[in-house]
Amino acid sequence: MNLFPSQESGVAWWVEINTAVPHCTYYFGPFDSEKEAQLYRTGYVEDLYSEEARGIVALVKQCQPDVLTIFHEEAKVKIFSF
Repeated sequence: MNLFPSQESGVAWWVEINTAVPHCTYYFGPFDSEKEAQLYRTGYVEDLYSEEARGIVALVKQCQPDVLTIFHEEAKVKIFSF
């Protein structure tokens, strides 16, 4: 079983960026190569940071995202005082 598809499989390279604030996952691409995606990654991170996104983690990977922006539900924490 091949967990990492080759270029021949037709799976493109994407920049996946997860942010803590807002709690989102963004996909940027597709790119023809890992190198091309790496070149653009920094610009996407800088743009999100300038838009006040925080807790940014950026990965370059081969995938086929169905949705380019995913808004995750925020965990609801209840604090009880006694």
